[in-house]
Amino acid sequence: MSDSSGIPLHPSDARAHARGREATAWFVPGRIEVLGKHTDYAGGRSLIATSDVGITFHARRLSDPIVRITSRSVDDTVTLPLSTEQDVPRGHWAGYPAAVVSRLVANFGDWVPGAHVTVDATLPLASGMSSSSAMIVGLSRVLFDLGGIEEHPAYQAHIHRPEDLAMYLACVENGMSFGELAGHRGVGTFGGSEDHTAMLCAAENSLVQYRFCPAVHEATVPFPDDYSFVIAVSGVLAEKTGSAMELYNRAALSTTQIVEKWNKATGRKDVYLADAATAGGDSRDQLRSLTTSDTYLRGRLEQFMSESEEFVPKAAAALSAGRISEFGRIVDSSQRWAEEGLDNQVPETVHLQRSARSLGAIAASAFGAGFGGSVWAMVKTPDAPEFTEAWLAEYRRAFPIPAERASSIITRPGGPARRIED
Repeated sequence: MSDSSGIPLHPSDARAHARGREATAWFVPGRIEVLGKHTDYAGGRSLIATSDVGITFHARRLSDPIVRITSRSVDDTVTLPLSTEQDVPRGHWAGYPAAVVSRLVANFGDWVPGAHVTVDATLPLASGMSSSSAMIVGLSRVLFDLGGIEEHPAYQAHIHRPEDLAMYLACVENGMSFGELAGHRGVGTFGGSEDHTAMLCAAENSLVQYRFCPAVHEATVPFPDDYSFVIAVSGVLAEKTGSAMELYNRAALSTTQIVEKWNKATGRKDVYLADAATAGGDSRDQLRSLTTSDTYLRGRLEQFMSESEEFVPKAAAALSAGRISEFGRIVDSSQRWAEEGLDNQVPETVHLQRSARSLGAIAASAFGAGFGGSVWAMVKTPDAPEFTEAWLAEYRRAFPIPAERASSIITRPGGPARRIED
């Protein structure tokens, strides 16, 4: 059997060719975490949006049993076999595509087609806007198209709405199982589905509020017409590799440690910290008592409960009601808990948040995994260019070396990932 160009198809490609596309393209936007710092994987809330910058994936079918990814952003090409086993050096950018290919093959077998995928990014890499999850989402989407995988019985049994797909792709990234779609590989981080949910479920000109594990939409919050986000990329790379991965995973694993203490003390079988924190009665006081002897666990507990149960819903309500100044004060509180309880900030992101407020931003916060990355500031749209120039100038004075790698983005909340029709 051959395709329309006469190139022979290998056996595993023949079935995919009958259902899928010969070529496809997707745009996946970067994620803006307005609030919800390290809450999603513990069953908490987030207030999220997307940007108008992101990553574009152009893909065409190959007859060979390989997925070849050419990234123009890093001027590199990697070739991966259609196999559950991949040989990628630890910390290499190809770890994310390798996780996708191995997991899709594990879950959908010979429906996964050979492909050549070209990746173009306007989204700064390791900026805290989740370029890594955008790679997971975009590569999965083009392989689904080429292989007709959305028609696969296992796909149709488990994925019925965009939120389901977001949760599955989060499991592709963290290696966990999703229903009967067995876990495999992952990238080594214990994250949740906030990033994938933002990219697949965002609303144009709005923020969306979700509670996670599972992902449940709680509110759509219109973003004021006369405001924009200015995002300063600090130049301190927020890479989830090496020591940064260990610090990132500490934030995630600490919530599991708290739940283990809670279940042992109460006899309950809660899985997520949110379940324990909202159990009713004196559950929060019990949790505080259980973490008294560990300074980090206690700070992490307070940060999670404040962020998920107080800051996110109150900030959404304030913005919906047009109480912009109140929104800014709530965001300031979230930032302080990120510094003091979550302990995932670096001097550069702390400075950017403080200077944004002093320069007149109505609200500002660091966001993402932390330990580098970006800070968003909410400013009047006509003032955004002048504000950006002053903000970066102040940053260059304070941190001249990382500022050499700094950049900025002016954006309003965008929509979800979309297929690009030729």
